[in-house]
Amino acid sequence: MNRLDHRDPLVFDTHELGRRPGAMRKVSRTLEAPEGFGIIDVIGVPEKSPIELELRLESVVEGVLVTGTAEAHVEGECVRCLEPVEFDVDVDFQELYYYPESDERHRARTTGTEDLDEDSEEETYRLEGDFFDLRPVLRDAVVLALPLQPVCQEDCLGLCSECGARLSDDPAHHHDAVDPRWAALQGLSADSGDEARGEAADLRRGIKNSDTREGLAENQEK
Repeated sequence: MNRLDHRDPLVFDTHELGRRPGAMRKVSRTLEAPEGFGIIDVIGVPEKSPIELELRLESVVEGVLVTGTAEAHVEGECVRCLEPVEFDVDVDFQELYYYPESDERHRARTTGTEDLDEDSEEETYRLEGDFFDLRPVLRDAVVLALPLQPVCQEDCLGLCSECGARLSDDPAHHHDAVDPRWAALQGLSADSGDEARGEAADLRRGIKNSDTREGLAENQEK
């Protein structure tokens, strides 16, 4: 029983090819981008944006060879300054979808091979009836074509670490830096100033009290 949804625009029917090696069919299709065609939180094809597909389906002995190109619009943000980044991407891909019985023979040949382990074994795709799902192949092709660290321009200067300003808009942007060796002295100066002001205030209070006591003594003598 087929598990593929034949209404999915990324599921294709090969019935017209039959199983005659050498038979070929071309398919053009515009579809809405599914979710997950990109690098999460970095860059990718926006969901439901158009993807233009051009495919060539060829019947071979072991299955159907799918060769194609895809064109899509990509959006993301610069990893240096966080400004929007967008451009069009064209990707090429090719994959062999095995007939079920051919896939079983292929797996039988590779099973038990001494030089082949589970990590190195290439993933294989196969037809389900006359249908194949292009989604994983197309997604891999698009993701591999995307930059891991997109930038708005190659010489982007990023953001100011002090205030967050975009440096490419003002290359002369800067902040007056305080030598850390003077910072402690400035603190001491501030503390000394506070102490001096405190001492002066105490002195003034002392003088005032002294004057008051002298004034009282004079009044008593009188």
